Amino acid sequence: MANHIAVITGDIIDSRRLTDSRRLHGLLESTLTGLAERYAGGYQRYRGDGFQLALDRAEAALDAAVAIRAALIAHSEPGHRWDARLAVAIGQDTWRPGDALASADGPAFIASGRALDALSEGDAHLTLSHNEAPDAPCQALLLRHLDALIDGWSPRAAEVVVLRLEGDLTQQALAERLGIRQPSVHKRLRAAHWGLLADSLAHFRDTLGGTGHTPPAQEDTTP
Repeated sequence: MANHIAVITGDIIDSRRLTDSRRLHGLLESTLTGLAERYAGGYQRYRGDGFQLALDRAEAALDAAVAIRAALIAHSEPGHRWDARLAVAIGQDTWRPGDALASADGPAFIASGRALDALSEGDAHLTLSHNEAPDAPCQALLLRHLDALIDGWSPRAAEVVVLRLEGDLTQQALAERLGIRQPSVHKRLRAAHWGLLADSLAHFRDTLGGTGHTPPAQEDTTP
């Protein structure tokens, strides 16, 4: 029986410039493992720097995509920004968590792979294929804004986003986790445009049809 799933296919940008590929691959492995556990999914790493993550909770697709890019940016090498191209596709499929991804060939898997190929020909780093989107043009425009927002993150801004996506932590709790003062957390959240990001992700959760995931709580970002 088919189910509504999300498939994220990605590859590392400028992977030939890596000087610490072991650390990056370890980070990618731990990030994908955590997301698969959090959102009822499975993943596979491919030869080179390609990977695929399938989620049984389609509504979490953009949360997961942002978390992947935030983790990479946050742990960038000095002088070399880590990031990934990510192609997200939503569709009906018989795949279930625990099934092998290597042989998965449903419409969402095919659409995600083709979309990633198209990304390599342009400047965008994030795309979404969703044939059932109620307002596809507006959704595509919002995704472009989200992509541009992420492109502007520093590693410090991305670091606070990673933690904020993992749980509903207060600024003081984030400060304690990061070993910095609360005003510094506030500055990083503002630099990451956290309010806009949280609202955008909440919109995509609603659009992609799920209510099972509680949106990251908005937080007063005044000092």
